[in-house]
Amino acid sequence: MKRIRQNGKKSAERRRLANVRPMFGPGGRARAVEPEIKTGNLKRLRRIEGQVRGLQQMVQQERYCADILVQIAAVQQALRAVSRELWKNHLQHCVSHALRAGGRPARAMSAELIQLSHLCQ
Repeated sequence: MKRIRQNGKKSAERRRLANVRPMFGPGGRARAVEPEIKTGNLKRLRRIEGQVRGLQQMVQQERYCADILVQIAAVQQALRAVSRELWKNHLQHCVSHALRAGGRPARAMSAELIQLSHLCQ
């Protein structure tokens, strides 16, 4: 199926975003990671992994829908906790460093934050 472009706006926007990359952006490394945040997030993620396996078993066993939904809500809340900690670390280290640097790194970080804010809605 062919994609229809609206006056080339989509491809122009993609090209613009492709040229705006933070120094430590996608595929790169974090500027700094607080050891406590990393340890806590790894612990949470292992717990979430176990919860998801439990959800798979519940579905396989055809458990009561409301029970499964309660467990899904618990997993979502746990993922939000990981997300909050990652945001905190990102703002304290990566974002603040780019903003202090100014110029292109600051503009790239601004674009990245806008993209991330759309993902989190």
